[in-house]
Amino acid sequence: MMDERLRRAAEVLSGAPEVALVCHVNPDPDALGSLLGLSAFLRARGVRTVGSFGNEPFELPRWVAALPGADVLVAPRDFPRSPEVVVTMDTASIDRLGNLNGPVARAREVVWIDHHASNPGLGTVPLIDPHAASTAEIVFRLMKAMGGEIPAGAAACLYAGMVTDTGRFQYQATTPETLRLAAELREVPFDHAALAQALFEDLSVGYLKVLATVLQRVELVPSAGLVWTYLLQADVAEGGIDMTETDEVIDVVRTAREADVAAVIKQQRDGRFKVSLRSRGGTDVAAIASAHGGGGHRLAAGFTSRVGLEETAARLVRDLEAARAPAPS
Repeated sequence: MMDERLRRAAEVLSGAPEVALVCHVNPDPDALGSLLGLSAFLRARGVRTVGSFGNEPFELPRWVAALPGADVLVAPRDFPRSPEVVVTMDTASIDRLGNLNGPVARAREVVWIDHHASNPGLGTVPLIDPHAASTAEIVFRLMKAMGGEIPAGAAACLYAGMVTDTGRFQYQATTPETLRLAAELREVPFDHAALAQALFEDLSVGYLKVLATVLQRVELVPSAGLVWTYLLQADVAEGGIDMTETDEVIDVVRTAREADVAAVIKQQRDGRFKVSLRSRGGTDVAAIASAHGGGGHRLAAGFTSRVGLEETAARLVRDLEAARAPAPS
């Protein structure tokens, strides 16, 4: 069925003079790398492209400067209101489109590319493969189905998505197929060392100070198998950084051996709290996130809480304690 959907998506995109591309709010390199990679591929074929994500204010993450083709990105207000063909990237649910939900809903064709197991099968052409380690993997398979040369810029963007979403190819989702596709991308000439430096080794002193503050707040809850901390808007303001620069915090917290689940609770500009979850393997955090309107993978998921920090943490602890409780005999 996936091969059939790839062929259908290739037909839709091959016949479109213009394609609009979107990804989830607060995008990571897999989301934007997939978007920019497919954009570069389509532009090389003479297709007009425009891309965006539904954040207001519209601010690009610092690392985007390392990805070719970012000129395709426009603020949501400049995105087509009723595009004919839309491709969504790395978006597990409608709400993750933010304020671009309307244009996507009005599109004639929606090629929905995603690898989250919680995705219910969205879009007119759902390219959803929960076995893929990244959305970039699926985009690369789509390019191969369409045929033709892979531009260097497209290869760099897709490689960025793969290398970040697999934790530099160390996460459980990394398969032999993942490594084979990454090797194919590396056959295309681009500076992968400079790209890796921009993605993994480009932190500010302000970020390091914020990280120190966040790590001082770390709490271990043995009954829930949880280690967690939190990050406030005041923290990033004091450090002189943006919240988009703090994605790596969860990767530090998750290294604690005493807990199966790691969580970082971040205050958003609207006052709500975004909860990022990671599991070492014993807990399905996608199930926890889904219960709160979020989603993701079994080992990596998240949701946005509509209650305060203390209640958000308390509910998370209760949910994890319940998940660990033995089933009644």
